[in-house]
Amino acid sequence: MSGVNERRLRVDDFDYELPPDAIAQTPAEPRDSSRLLVLDRATGQMEHARFHDVGRWLSPEDLLVVNDSRVLPARLVGERTGGGAAELLVLRALPDDPQRWEALVRPSRRLAAGSFVSLRSGDRVEVGERLTYGTRIVRFEREALAVMADAGETPLPPYIRDRSSPAERYQTVYARPPGSAAAPTAGLHFTDDLLASLERAGIRRASVTLHVGLDTFRPLEGQFIDEHQIHREWYEVPPPTREALMAARRTVAVGTTAVRVLETAARTDAAEGWTDLYVTPPYRFRAVDAMITNFHLPRSSLLLLVTAFVQAGMADASGLEARDRLLASYREALAQGYRFFSFGDAMLIV
Repeated sequence: MSGVNERRLRVDDFDYELPPDAIAQTPAEPRDSSRLLVLDRATGQMEHARFHDVGRWLSPEDLLVVNDSRVLPARLVGERTGGGAAELLVLRALPDDPQRWEALVRPSRRLAAGSFVSLRSGDRVEVGERLTYGTRIVRFEREALAVMADAGETPLPPYIRDRSSPAERYQTVYARPPGSAAAPTAGLHFTDDLLASLERAGIRRASVTLHVGLDTFRPLEGQFIDEHQIHREWYEVPPPTREALMAARRTVAVGTTAVRVLETAARTDAAEGWTDLYVTPPYRFRAVDAMITNFHLPRSSLLLLVTAFVQAGMADASGLEARDRLLASYREALAQGYRFFSFGDAMLIV
């Protein structure tokens, strides 16, 4: 960026109108039949395609970087001590004890510290103290992942009311280590066949891990965007990925979670750890050259990150000008009947 005088950006600056029927309720079949809007951030030019054509905009020696985190069956429904329904959304393990996790608990006010939720598997989960942002510590009486495997459900976002899709459709085809409370949804468009065809074309793939946490469900807080505080999430960049990044002609991040991992590692030189990187306009990207992403919620940290990426590709543009360019592409997508959010269509921003 050079010489742009930014005014303090407001949360309201990143609101937009979205018809409810534009929110995808079921995934595209097959995965790569979803639509693809290609945005040139420097010019604002847009092209329309299907996701299986994404290779048209990629070149040999490009590196696709995907987030391989697997979504936990983290929604646990049970009964609280004394009667009444209770629900846990398990978010992340705490470092001091593998049986203690952070979770959203409902109804939190009726579950005092030390009370228990009984699950359909026969397991009990103890509800503990309150943490920041309304979460609680919960303690499992046996290995937590085993309890979730026996009693848990895939935690679909609240705007998806149709629960008929198989749980595996909310996982990427390359999902491996379990740990996320929500899917890295930009990767849902890839099929094994598409990945194989891209590899044959000389387009390489590398994996990072970021276990997606609570912020996926949280709107921006406060009046101004710099008042929001993002949660920490665990990430890892394995050695083969670090080597591939050094050899890449261009790095194409698949999803905002991959962006956050790559930019965190570029700034800290740490291959793993906790990231609370909050990307807002203006921002100098050090590791990412292009991005595949979905269409994001209004007033969300994800929309801010994508706006910052658009701004980084524009000459002497303000954050508001970048926002206008991005939201113009959103309006075009709506006019063309694209579907939004987790099960929706995709963008490639170059």
